[in-house]
Amino acid sequence: MGFPERTIDVTRPSQLDEVKAGVAAVQELAVDVEADSMHHFRASLCFVQVGTDESIFLVDTLAPEVSVAPLGDVFADASRTKIFHAAMGDLQYLAEAGIRVAGLFDTHRAATLLGWPKVGLGDLVLEKLGATLKKEHQQADFSQRPLPAELRAYIADDVRYLTTLGRMVKQACVDADILEEVELDCARMCAEAQVRPDITNAELKIPKQGLNAKEVALAQAIAKGLHALRLEAAEAADIPMGRMLSNTALGEIAVKPPTSLKELGKIKNVRGQFVREHGDRVIELVKVQIEKLRNGELAMPDEKKDREPGRRRREDALLAFRKEAAAKRKVAGSVVLSNPLVEEIAAMNPTSPEQLLALPFFGKKRLALYGEGIVATLAQVR
Repeated sequence: MGFPERTIDVTRPSQLDEVKAGVAAVQELAVDVEADSMHHFRASLCFVQVGTDESIFLVDTLAPEVSVAPLGDVFADASRTKIFHAAMGDLQYLAEAGIRVAGLFDTHRAATLLGWPKVGLGDLVLEKLGATLKKEHQQADFSQRPLPAELRAYIADDVRYLTTLGRMVKQACVDADILEEVELDCARMCAEAQVRPDITNAELKIPKQGLNAKEVALAQAIAKGLHALRLEAAEAADIPMGRMLSNTALGEIAVKPPTSLKELGKIKNVRGQFVREHGDRVIELVKVQIEKLRNGELAMPDEKKDREPGRRRREDALLAFRKEAAAKRKVAGSVVLSNPLVEEIAAMNPTSPEQLLALPFFGKKRLALYGEGIVATLAQVR
């Protein structure tokens, strides 16, 4: 079993023609993406690796005038299979570069639906192909230029085995009779891929259990202020905001507001350096919000509105149906109905099987296997 040995560094715009020529005659491409999200405040796309059975192309998207945009037609061609592993994050970076992917086959998603116990790329390559991937560079800074030789080898290996592995995993899906379901999940991933969310407007999830309305209002106000503070500090230090103050630490401060540096320093997930450099600002922020609460200046949280009556009941019924159908077919529950499909069907509340085809990622196979059963299940809780 051979794997591509020829690795080409694409550092000039003119070389993109060579990439297009290299993939022109093939129907399966291995694709991976590297960014520097673990090392900088604003992450950049650093490499797009494209592999075939013959060659590996390392497209340096930080090189002057080199863009992955000229490969847009290749990525959008649904007749060519693009094999990724755990594609969701990669699809976001490609979307930011103006690239939409069609014809995705995600080996991670497929292995998950196959019910395999280990679904990491290194695990699959070792088990199925007998090769070892060095994963110690997984969190390296890929914006380094020149790129160290060990990092170049690492990013090439991420696609070196992927076309062969993709074929093996796809055949396993055929043998297990779940290929259509896997391909529909992959199509959903492509359709729903968005650019990364704006971190300045990040949704802050605060643990609210055990808090009354006033405590929730205070926690939300503190969290909002802390988020603004960590963005400012992280940008100044050019590090990811989570390395400045993690979401966990932010939530812990918000729900148990410290009023002294000593109290702040005792919070488990707050780094000592953050306390030393920004602790005074945090304590002042907390005190200001506590005073606003006392003065009645904080907006109270809206009462959580119940969803459409019966929808939770329908979702529970569909989950029970999924479990039973999966057991009979001896497949993972998500093969029968993915979580998004459960939510969409519960919202639709169909009264005939044909209505289910209006859901773009349901598919004719599921209609034939489960359509009548789903409608009958919903009728019992209507």
